[in-house]
Amino acid sequence: MSTLFSLLALPIAPLWLAMILAPRAAFTRRLLASPWCVVPVALVYAALVLPDALTLLPVLARPQLPEIAALLGSERGATIAWAHFLVFDAFVGRWVHADALARGMHPLVLAPILVTVLLLGPLGFTGYLLARPRLPA
Repeated sequence: MSTLFSLLALPIAPLWLAMILAPRAAFTRRLLASPWCVVPVALVYAALVLPDALTLLPVLARPQLPEIAALLGSERGATIAWAHFLVFDAFVGRWVHADALARGMHPLVLAPILVTVLLLGPLGFTGYLLARPRLPA
């Protein structure tokens, strides 16, 4: 599980690097052209979740702190959560990137927002939503 945990970021890292370091480059547009760019990690997530779906569904359908803490406290649970975070943060980052460029946000303003989405997902997303009304539609 430790190796898988470490490897999960590899397919996602190029997306983030391109969005942050070369937001307007043609290769960035090609890389992010489809929401399917996050699917490799989503497939790993599915491979981890589906074999245990019957065990996980009751815990997730009626979440209680002790059960969720126990799930996340295991290597398998933490790896599942990490894959979940990577996929959804990248998907949100991809949307923020596209929306910000469409609105003309300067890349030097966009970069720290994307870094915040990467590291602190919901805070970065909220920060972007607060900055967004100041941009042309």
